[in-house]
Amino acid sequence: MSEARPLPPFAAIVVAAGKGLRAGQPLPKQFARWRGKPVVRHSVESLLGAGASPLVVVVPENAEDAVEEALAGLSGYEAVTGGDTRQQSVAKGLEAVGSADRVLIHDAARPDLPRAVIERVLNALTDHPGAIPALPVADSLAQDSDGVMTGSAPREQLRRVQTPQAFRFADIFAAHRTWTGAPDAGDDAQVLRAAGGTVALVPGDERLAKLTYAEDFVSDQPAIRTGMGFDVHKLAAGEELWLGGVRIEHDKGLAGHSDADVALHSIVDALLGAIGDGDIGTHFPPSDPQWKGASSDRFLAHAAKLVSEAGYSVGNVDLTIICEEPKIGPHRPAMRQRIAELLGVDIDRISVKATTTERLGFTGRGEGIAAQAIATVIRN
Repeated sequence: MSEARPLPPFAAIVVAAGKGLRAGQPLPKQFARWRGKPVVRHSVESLLGAGASPLVVVVPENAEDAVEEALAGLSGYEAVTGGDTRQQSVAKGLEAVGSADRVLIHDAARPDLPRAVIERVLNALTDHPGAIPALPVADSLAQDSDGVMTGSAPREQLRRVQTPQAFRFADIFAAHRTWTGAPDAGDDAQVLRAAGGTVALVPGDERLAKLTYAEDFVSDQPAIRTGMGFDVHKLAAGEELWLGGVRIEHDKGLAGHSDADVALHSIVDALLGAIGDGDIGTHFPPSDPQWKGASSDRFLAHAAKLVSEAGYSVGNVDLTIICEEPKIGPHRPAMRQRIAELLGVDIDRISVKATTTERLGFTGRGEGIAAQAIATVIRN
């Protein structure tokens, strides 16, 4: 695969200051998770990867903690507080940029940002002070008055406008400073046109669809997903034996950095696998001293939280514990109950089984215990 061509230098503003109430999320939609990451993080990563410098993210008032969490680990951006309207928020973003030859202004609610669109709008600035991505209108259009069709509109002359919108910085900065239109502008192209600037249309991309409603956060995800987990720990004298969140009296226990509960560990990995979010070592690395001796209950509760944040709920868990001793049967009801409590589901969604390896291998010799789990999650 050939390397992407370098883009001309440009600054960027990601507008993420709205309330996002129609999206039906427990927090503003720009901070809600979409495809495994906060919405705003997608476009910030894309623009930083394309070389945006400086990059300003315009955010709601008192959203510092949400921004830090959404963009954790990223550098090269500055967050500024927006205004009461989108136009005011963009104006504050331009002031924070200060100076540049070209600037992209992008709505955080359009997280899937193809590099090809960035390239097209930037290249169009050679001949025009502004450029926007646009798509044709496929459907017939009707004019509405109190629910009655009163006319039609020529779809051949109309376009669906997207972001990022590109501008020569001096032109769009001056246009925003002299804006005297409605209290808010639909987009920045309108602001430039009101100041006498011309705006070029370049081909947009269907991937730039705007996240607006609750269904936009789930429509791209399969209704059912499945993950598998497997874990092994050795048996050692002087250790407590925890299996399935239950302490079992035995002459040996499982050795590990945490409480070494192989049953819960395998379920954690199954849940993380179902939502494509790493494994238990990613979230709770054994090199981190804070997890030494930690109860695996915490790991499973965290995995359940991630499943919920990804827009899913636990459908069922099927766990198999592999060992010669201890006998699992007497403890199975308590394990099912504890796992169900930790996942917040009914006990009939939890299956706990046990088997031996007929005295073969390390489990057959009583050197350790293994567990494997399959978890199904269902889209909310």
